Parts: sequence; C-alpha cells; structure tokens
Amino acid sequence: MNAIVCDRRDSMKLEEIEKPAVPDDGVLVRVHASSVNPVDLFPPSGAGRLMRRINRKPRRDVLGTDFAGTVESVGKDVTRFQPGDEVFGGEHGSFAECVSISETGSLARKPANIAFEQAGTVAVAALTALQAVRDHAQVKPGHKVLVNGASGGVGTFTVQIATSFGADVTAVCSPRNVDTARSLGAHRVIDYTREDFTKSGELYDVLIDIAGSRSLSECRPVLKPDATFVLVGAAAVQHTSEMKAFGHIIGTRLRSVRGSQKVVFFIARLTQQDMEVIAGLMAAGKVTPVIDRRYRLDQLADAFAYFNEGHARGKIALDVTRSAPDGARANPQPEGVAVRPGL
Repeated sequence: MNAIVCDRRDSMKLEEIEKPAVPDDGVLVRVHASSVNPVDLFPPSGAGRLMRRINRKPRRDVLGTDFAGTVESVGKDVTRFQPGDEVFGGEHGSFAECVSISETGSLARKPANIAFEQAGTVAVAALTALQAVRDHAQVKPGHKVLVNGASGGVGTFTVQIATSFGADVTAVCSPRNVDTARSLGAHRVIDYTREDFTKSGELYDVLIDIAGSRSLSECRPVLKPDATFVLVGAAAVQHTSEMKAFGHIIGTRLRSVRGSQKVVFFIARLTQQDMEVIAGLMAAGKVTPVIDRRYRLDQLADAFAYFNEGHARGKIALDVTRSAPDGARANPQPEGVAVRPGL
C-alpha cells in the first residue's frame, strides 16, 4: 500500500510499504479520506525524533491520525464490525491506504448523511472540541460561551457543539470567517481586527481559547467570578514556536493561581465512546465538518504549508484514494463552507 512515511532524516515521503498486520481484536480499514492536525507535525519534529529514540520506536514512522473508510477485514475476535462497514476514527498511521485499529479503539460507524471526505476530518478536532465543551468547561444550557479562534478545525466544531448544548455562543475570528461562524450557530461574532473582545464589557461563563492569542490576565475582565477558562492543548499553539507555546502555557498556569476562575489546560484523548457521541451529533444534523481545501495524499507537503499559514477555514482534507504520477502536481481545490441545513 501507499503511505506517507517519516524517514530517518525526518522528511516526509510517499512510499509503498506492507499493509499493517491485523491482530485478533483488530479492524483493517481501507482509508478513503484523512486530514491535517497539529499532532501530525510532531513525528518529523526534533522532539518527535527524540521521543522515538527514548521509546526505542522505529525510526521510520507512518504519519496521520484522522481517517474514514471501509472495513476491509477483521480479526477473529471482532464482533462489532464486519467487512464492508463504513467507519471513521482516529489512529496513528492514517496517511496510508490502510490502517489497523483495535475494535475498542477510537472507531465508529460513519453516519449515512456524512460523506467519507467529511468524516475523515473529524476525530482529532471534533473530540478536542467535545472534551473542551462538555468535560472541561462543563457547558450548560444558557451559559454564555466565548470561543477565541472560532474559524479553524477545532473552532468550527466548538461553536457547533457548544450551540448544540444550548449555550449562547460568541465567536472571535478574522473578517473573512465572520459569515462562517454565524452560519454555524454563533449568536454573536466578533471580528478581532475591528473589536477587542477583552474590552467588550460582556461577561462570560466560559472562555474556550483555541487561538492562544491573549493572556489570561487580558481575558479576566470578561470572565465572571466563577467562570472557566479552557486553554485547548496543541490547537492553542499550533502556529507558533515551541518555546513561545511553552511560555504561553506556563504563563497561563502561573496566573491561574490568582483569582477565583477555574483554568484548565488539556490534550484530547481519542476514545470510542466520544467518537459515538460525535457520530450521533452529525447524524442529527447538529454538527457538520467544515472543509476549506482538499489535497491528494501526494500533496501532503502543500497541505502542511497551507495549514502552517494559520488561515484555514475549518479543516484541510486529504483524499487518500487518488495519487498523481511522479512529478505531477495538481492545484489544491479551494472549496466553499459546508454548513448544516437550516442555519
């Protein structure tokens, strides 16, 4: 099968490799679609190389996490899935034509109303948003929620999920994404080039910080005394240097010691239970993935380059079923915004 491999020189290459083995409790998925996430940039980094050496992992590594596809085969102990099932999920090594995952891993059946391309963008970003809203912010109906960085992959899911929980959502984004945020259910949208949300005079029960662009001290004036400030893991620092990111996280933790507000920093966990929750929200039309651009698997370098610009509207999708001949490069396809009907 074809796969994107991080080699010994930490460069990414499209190579032909053996299909992964399928254990007795495993499911082999023929991958149709995937997408780009901050976590996928870790293996080729210096920190990723160091971790592979410490953990004595192979120096060649298949990249990718999100996937959607069709079950090709299952292990003898598998009971929940069978060949032909349309599924989606998250598992390391998904930038490949096939990925092997445990039956109890972050794997769920794809809703019929969601295309493979859409489902292939879900796992990392949607579960990060779900855990931010439900577990760490504990959003309830009527809560006033501000989402700083509402236009990217995690942000577009966060706005929709918080809205589905009955929250009054204010989205902060760039001018080109104002209409998108409003169409996803935000009750109010702030264009950060025209208005400083920290000086709005509004008070919020929850601030979910995905952009990582403002300090906790700057945000305190818009937080209620018992508010929750959620700093969203890798998403909050995905377009900055490692040292600056580390400083922002540590600074937030230190400032949280003073004041009555609850401050949370977390990295999402991919679980089957939460995949099922997202599947239910999508099937009900409450959450729909937003896709900005589409690339082929052999255009991954271009996809990462666009991702690193920090201006993506929603997710960057990868078509794993198509690959151009050696030396051929097609232009990426900018796309319109996918929003759920009736919003």
